[in-house]
Amino acid sequence: MRLRSQSKIRILLVDDHPIVLWGLRSSLSSHPQFKIVGEASDGTEAIRKAREKNPDVVLMDITLPGLSGIDATRVLQKEVPSAKILALTMHDDKEYVLEIIRAGAKGYVLKDASPSELIQAIVAVHKGDSFFSPGVSRILIDEFKAKPQRKKLIAINGLTGREEEVLRFIAEGQSNKEIAERLSISVRTVETHREHIMGKLGIHCAAGLAKYAITKGILKLE
Repeated sequence: MRLRSQSKIRILLVDDHPIVLWGLRSSLSSHPQFKIVGEASDGTEAIRKAREKNPDVVLMDITLPGLSGIDATRVLQKEVPSAKILALTMHDDKEYVLEIIRAGAKGYVLKDASPSELIQAIVAVHKGDSFFSPGVSRILIDEFKAKPQRKKLIAINGLTGREEEVLRFIAEGQSNKEIAERLSISVRTVETHREHIMGKLGIHCAAGLAKYAITKGILKLE
């Protein structure tokens, strides 16, 4: 019996929503191949728990209070390299997909995935394979097909290319819903981008963002 327990995949759950953690714990702990070794609600706690528990797989949300899931992934790749990072998030935005994969994540699963898909993803990344939800796979395929001349992911001002796009639309006075429709992403993803932009720039009003966008040439006046 001890040998069977040791062979289980040790999982660390990282999400800032208690009900999501509860659901994941309830679902995955009943699987005979899995063992939940810890939970974390932010990036800093995730790093600390990973150091303590040495999990095989970390289910990592991207948008977390304080240190983001992307930044936490970068740290874990250096400090707990044996832990395989599997992004589990509601965001299907290309910038998020590319950032966390470049940070070291081995897979990316959307939260609307079926339980069987999540189980398949955990097993795959634990084995050293990659796993991506179908919609995410299409994003990666399009990325590889795209021309190599593209905007750098991180701009001089610290914003990603997608964040600059969102900032430009904010400066133009567009609503979150309008921006979401323009970029084919969810309103929640736009809200998250807006929060990140304000946090990075230290600007917390639309007028201030518009002024910044004009000053940096992100928004050009006619």
